[in-house]
Amino acid sequence: MNIEPGSLTLSQLRRVRGGVDSLQLPEKAWERIRSSAETVTGIAQASAPAYGINTGFGRLANTQIPPSELELLQRNLVLSHAVGVGDPLPDTVVRMVLLLKIASLAQGYSGVSVELMEMLIALLIHDILPVIPSQGSVGASGDLAPLAHLATALIGVGEVRLHGQKLAALECLTGLGLGPLVLRPKEGLALLNGTQVSTALALEGLFAIDNATRAAVVTGALSVDAAAGSVVPFDARIQEVRGHAGQKIAAQAYLTLLAGSGITQWHQDCEKVQDPYSLRCQPQVMGSSFEVLQWSAARLLVEANGVSDNPLVFSETDEVLSGGNFHAEPVAMACDFLAIAASEVGGLAERRIALLIDATLSGLPPFLVRNGGVNSGFMIAHVTAASLASENKSLAHPASVDSLPTSANQEDHVSMATFAARRLTPLARNVATIVGIELLAAVQGIELRSPVKTSPTLLEVIARLRQVVPHYDVDHFMAPDIQAALGLVEDGTIGQFCPIEVITQ
Repeated sequence: MNIEPGSLTLSQLRRVRGGVDSLQLPEKAWERIRSSAETVTGIAQASAPAYGINTGFGRLANTQIPPSELELLQRNLVLSHAVGVGDPLPDTVVRMVLLLKIASLAQGYSGVSVELMEMLIALLIHDILPVIPSQGSVGASGDLAPLAHLATALIGVGEVRLHGQKLAALECLTGLGLGPLVLRPKEGLALLNGTQVSTALALEGLFAIDNATRAAVVTGALSVDAAAGSVVPFDARIQEVRGHAGQKIAAQAYLTLLAGSGITQWHQDCEKVQDPYSLRCQPQVMGSSFEVLQWSAARLLVEANGVSDNPLVFSETDEVLSGGNFHAEPVAMACDFLAIAASEVGGLAERRIALLIDATLSGLPPFLVRNGGVNSGFMIAHVTAASLASENKSLAHPASVDSLPTSANQEDHVSMATFAARRLTPLARNVATIVGIELLAAVQGIELRSPVKTSPTLLEVIARLRQVVPHYDVDHFMAPDIQAALGLVEDGTIGQFCPIEVITQ
């Protein structure tokens, strides 16, 4: 993989999640790295205090460190900050963290050495993944604790995962002839400062939510036909007079998916005047969610390409400037909006399931099964969907509005971005599960309208589901059905039928 620091794309970030065999930086990036490192070396040898290079950290910034202890200063910084707790981050996230850290440091504003950069690249291409606990960051002054666990691996402390096996970092590095490193002035600080963990977690959530959202468009179209709903609410003229771009795109997607449906033709002269909102207002709700995903993706891509450590080295003027780029508020707010949008996608899908099992609204057999009474059908599958939709209401509560001062009130406002990002993955899983249950219910409803058929595209969706889950004839152990449907949602099988891409960069 060839990358241009400062110009990463979402496709590159998706790709690195599964691992890469190579990673190349342009020569101009190596020139910037060398120049920045030389500037730090010069400042470290001078008598004037420079934060994080020859001084302590946080409230200890006024304590100057003698030259003989500068390497110890960086090592101690890393070890003292490696205090993370909780389950380790998934390998997919750790790979993104490594790429994001490489891309940030390679822009030449961090003062790290060529040797450190080569070590980070070696970790990524050899798939040596530091074991990083998921909890312990407040999202300012960067993701200190989790990034410290990344840094410990470089100096041969802590644990790493190699091809899925957990090993002592020192054993792994020495076995492969890679180290460990002795950190130079500012290198520990450059590794610890930054928003790479928050951003990687946010991107992981973004990709999962995007996938579930596209699948929800497909299942929403299936539900329209299962409930013998109208396509009139998707008419382009209705969307045009309101003007929202996402709404227009969503409405066209439903029209495309339902084109050629025999069910639509069959009931066009029925007595029903209007459908419930969960069918009729899909363009408005899903279109709004599209726009949130697009906005959040753009914001996270800016963050992925930014430099977020502190202080920053400007080699052209031999200056080191302290600021606050490590504050992850942009990530936190993007994640909060993503959580709200995802929760709404799942909430709307849950309402459609409730509609389908209600015979008075759908016109289908109660709970979507023949011989009701003996058979409960989808009664409790809907309860599962409702429980997840309700859980998502709590997960969607904004994290960015919270702050607890840390570091003896030096760091007196924090973003909580790491938690804001971390909760996106379970939230996305809940949404995907609800959508999977809707997939089962809507397909069941369409089949109960046989011999009238849905559209050619939706018939293909039904065929894919029926490869792994049979028609629901009588009550049976249903949990495996839901897991199979969830698998089709999460692996992109259902979302690929969505005629639009929500996030495209």
